[in-house]
Amino acid sequence: ARTWDGEALEDAIHAAGGCAGLVRTEAEWALHVQATAVAGQPLLEIRRIGDAPVEPLPPGKRPLSGVRVLDLTRVLAGPTCARSLAEHGADVLKVTAAHLPDSGAVEFDTGLGKLSAHLDLRDPDDAERLRGLLREGDVFSQSYRPGTLAARGFSPEALAALRPGIVCVSLSAWGASGPWRARRGFDTIVQAVSGMAHASGDASGPRYLPVSAIDYVSGYLMAFGAMVALERRALAGGSWLVSVSLARIGRWITAQGVLAPPAYGSVPGELAESELRALLEDTVSPAGRIRHLRPIVQMSETNGAWRRPPVPLGYHAPAWPARSATSGVP
Repeated sequence: ARTWDGEALEDAIHAAGGCAGLVRTEAEWALHVQATAVAGQPLLEIRRIGDAPVEPLPPGKRPLSGVRVLDLTRVLAGPTCARSLAEHGADVLKVTAAHLPDSGAVEFDTGLGKLSAHLDLRDPDDAERLRGLLREGDVFSQSYRPGTLAARGFSPEALAALRPGIVCVSLSAWGASGPWRARRGFDTIVQAVSGMAHASGDASGPRYLPVSAIDYVSGYLMAFGAMVALERRALAGGSWLVSVSLARIGRWITAQGVLAPPAYGSVPGELAESELRALLEDTVSPAGRIRHLRPIVQMSETNGAWRRPPVPLGYHAPAWPARSATSGVP
């Protein structure tokens, strides 16, 4: 690889089905055609993709009680979206397969509040089981490489035809425009190519941000978009597509600017043990007792809470709980 031109190697890796990113400065990225495409994209797009009757939210004690969410995402951004919906009462079923990579112990953090089932979409019977779940669902959230699920019959338009009124939530790396629109990518890849890693580094080399900010901001915006689309369905009907891209979120984060070191130099790198303890809670799960961050944002009447413990991937059958069991917690 030492003999390769950086951009040529980056292109070759993606052409071979891999994923890589050349570390660029912010100025170099600004001149790239994909950066121009990303700059023209909306931060969050919510688009009507089909007609369907008005569909009020199910009755319940919490904002999303009875709302059924299929979570076909991995790593951080997409799982954070579905975890946020579960935090406010939704029934979330995470769908993955035994042959797909997982995130190890992180799955227990992003799996808070969720059911989890295995379905192999290469198997026609499992693909039909997913369609059956979809027909009775409300939100379909996915973060596969662009075009992957569409090739298996699960494009947003196909989902809207199968289940009028569906809210599709789609996460991509680079958005729907530009020459990289079909490429895969991750938070760290976006940091590398867009100049964020270079700006965070020093003479020893580029450095990633200390937290996966692009992933988490993307996940929370996905959840916000899903809730806005559910409201639109309740008021005006229709099927909806919510689209978020990591690169556009990264551009928004960068646009907020940076603080000079004197403004944060005295801030401790970690919270004191007493402060941290106040933010944590313990949950007993099939994998044992797990200590995790509790819901931080609290509302006056319907506080956030996860009523299901995280479980190993594939722990449950691919089935929805009875709606009579979805009234939520006090």
